[in-house]
Amino acid sequence: MDRQLTLMAVHAHPDDECLSTGGILARYTGEGIRTVLVTCTNGEQGDGPGGVKPGDPGHDDKAVAELRLAELRASVRHLGIDHLELLGYRDSGMDGWETNHHPDAFANVPVDTAAARLGALMERYRPQVVVTYDETGGSGYGHPDHVQTHRVAVAAAEATGIPDKLYYTAIPRSAIKRMFEHMRDSGVDLGVDFEPSDDFGTPDELVTTLVDVAPYVDHKLEALRAHASQGDNIFLLRLPKEAQHQAFANEAFTRVRSRVDAPAHEHDLFAGLRG
Repeated sequence: MDRQLTLMAVHAHPDDECLSTGGILARYTGEGIRTVLVTCTNGEQGDGPGGVKPGDPGHDDKAVAELRLAELRASVRHLGIDHLELLGYRDSGMDGWETNHHPDAFANVPVDTAAARLGALMERYRPQVVVTYDETGGSGYGHPDHVQTHRVAVAAAEATGIPDKLYYTAIPRSAIKRMFEHMRDSGVDLGVDFEPSDDFGTPDELVTTLVDVAPYVDHKLEALRAHASQGDNIFLLRLPKEAQHQAFANEAFTRVRSRVDAPAHEHDLFAGLRG
């Protein structure tokens, strides 16, 4: 019996599903492909109600986790994701934070332990395609939970042998340069003091897959808005609509493993897998 075509995206925190994979999750759901989102942590180290920052008086880890998981479920509805699976680990916080040392932080969980739990989900859903971050946590981000997510997802894929294709999310350097040049030429106020360096993002030659998700940009935006408690950290929501569409219309990936024949440069994560 043929396996149902299934995409599994493995992310670190609530809201990570939106920017780099919100479009493919919405697109492939719309095509009748089963979509599974695995979120590894509960996001305790995000902003709390009223914008209370981690470490500030009044920041309640439990309340933040409950809020962020509720926002995640709303995001899942906007994207049409079929299945949400929560590993429930504790958010480690940004690199260098004191919370990195918490014994229950996701970054401190033995990789084999978390990979066994993720592997059980791979056994249940049997995804042909798995998407996660690269070894830097995604285009050099370096967040401890993102790096750990990479390690766990790769270990689970290797241990189970289930995925036919494994991808890392990518942000092509050329696309970043074009976006910032366009916004600067248009007089757009980014609301943040940020200028991408020449080594920010993924080298273009490593990008194997560019998926058109333009029809699903509004789904991505609604999903992002669902994470309202983290709105201060999502500057893309403050951009003009034209700039948002330019930024969100395509999602890029690096294919790192494939057991099926597929073009060197493809526009479909399921290239080589469709009947």
